[in-house]
Amino acid sequence: MSTTAEESVRRNSESEAGDAETPEHDPHYEPIVSLPLVEIPTNEEEEEELVKIRARLYRYDTADHEWKERGTGDIKLLRHKENNTVRVVMRRDKTLKVCANHFITPDIRMNVHCGSDKAFNWSVFADYADERCKQELLAIKFGNPQNAELWKTKFAEAQEIVRTKCSLYNDQSSDEESSITRSEDTDTPEPKSSDKDKVDNPPETDPEGVVLKLKELKVESEKSD
Repeated sequence: MSTTAEESVRRNSESEAGDAETPEHDPHYEPIVSLPLVEIPTNEEEEEELVKIRARLYRYDTADHEWKERGTGDIKLLRHKENNTVRVVMRRDKTLKVCANHFITPDIRMNVHCGSDKAFNWSVFADYADERCKQELLAIKFGNPQNAELWKTKFAEAQEIVRTKCSLYNDQSSDEESSITRSEDTDTPEPKSSDKDKVDNPPETDPEGVVLKLKELKVESEKSD
């Protein structure tokens, strides 16, 4: 019995030593077809990032009259390098599906949500997160008050950029000013230099000459009769 037990122990130890000496086999097979890397555009190539903060986004469902979560991820403010428009873009974690995509306008109001120092809500007229224009009431919640304050500050800066540097709003203001100028010119035109001289220096009249002309007209009328 003892001899048999010792033999089994010796065989087990030899097998273990052989397994330890044998290196781990890692087979590698070259692919039959090599596929090139494809770069997928994000439509953010012409924009610069003003801020990126992790947050959770909600939207108000008017049908159910309640707030519903729209996604968790990084929300960004992107400024276009040429026309100075700024838009809000947010993608969900892992899937990277867009859950917020709209332009900032100077009239958007950022309101404190439910009295929290970490959440805001705002109304947007045209959001394209679902690839079609929709009016949305959105709310966002940050991880701490510092991130919330940073978002509010950057959002206000973005509105100032749009109001003062965006070509769309600058052209609109210049058109309004030109229309006001044209209306003022039409209502109260500036007098010409000759007209102004006539007003300032009216022609002198000779009373005696006027009387003589009247007498001549009276004589001619009597002759005609």
